[in-house]
Amino acid sequence: CLSRGLGDVYKRQLYARQVVGWAMSHSPDSELTTKALRLAFEARGRPKNLMFHSDQGCHYTSLKFRQTLWRLQIQQSMSRRGNCWDNSPMERFFRSLKTEWVPVTGYRYFTEAKQRIGDYIHGYYSQLRPHSFNGGLTPNEKEQRYWDSYKPVAKMT
Repeated sequence: CLSRGLGDVYKRQLYARQVVGWAMSHSPDSELTTKALRLAFEARGRPKNLMFHSDQGCHYTSLKFRQTLWRLQIQQSMSRRGNCWDNSPMERFFRSLKTEWVPVTGYRYFTEAKQRIGDYIHGYYSQLRPHSFNGGLTPNEKEQRYWDSYKPVAKMT
C-alpha cells in the first residue's frame, strides 16, 4: 500500500511546493518521519528558526520525533483536530504522485518503488511539472526565482 509505505514524510518548502526531504519504509512510524526530517534539515544546511507543520498523527506526536525536533531546535506546529484543510498541500502532493506516477497495479518490489518515486520527486515533480500554485513554474524554478530576488535585511561587512 503506497500511502502506508510512505506516510506523510515529505517536508516541503511551502512557498514553492518543493519537496525538501523524504524517506520510505514499510511502516509509517516515528523512525521514518525522523529520518525524513533529518534528511531535509541536512539538505538545507541546518537552518535556524524553523517550524515543522504536520497533522496530529501518532508518529508526529511520538516522544522520539518530538525529541528530534527539540534537538534540532525546530518549533512544532500541528493541524487542528479534524481540519483536513490545514494539510491540503501535502494531500495534493500525494494525489498527484498517485495519479500521475504510480502504476495502477503498484510496484512489484520496494526498491523499485523507492527508485521510481525518487525519480518522480527529483525529476518530474521538481524539475518538469508546472504548478498552478507557482504561476506555472516548477518548484525548482520558483525557488530559484525566490533566491535570485532575495534581499537580506542586513548585510555583514
